[in-house]
Amino acid sequence: MAHHKSAKKRIVRNAKRYEINHSRKSRTRTFMKKVEMAIASGDYDQAQAAITTAAPEIARAVTKGVMHKNTAARKISRLNARVKALKAA
Repeated sequence: MAHHKSAKKRIVRNAKRYEINHSRKSRTRTFMKKVEMAIASGDYDQAQAAITTAAPEIARAVTKGVMHKNTAARKISRLNARVKALKAA
């Protein structure tokens, strides 16, 4: 248990930031999951619409410090590649 005022304040602050970051991360995962489901269904138009909404969300996670930029770039790239492959098939 914290004994100093600053340490107690930091515990409260960390809890608040955890909630905010956790919800942002969850929101990003939800958007990625929508793209995955559209790809699994085999509907190119739906997958394309989902990726156009998911890509900015993933990029926003980077600007908010929730995700590393290389991780975001990799995820967007792989999702785009799978959507393109869906069109070719």
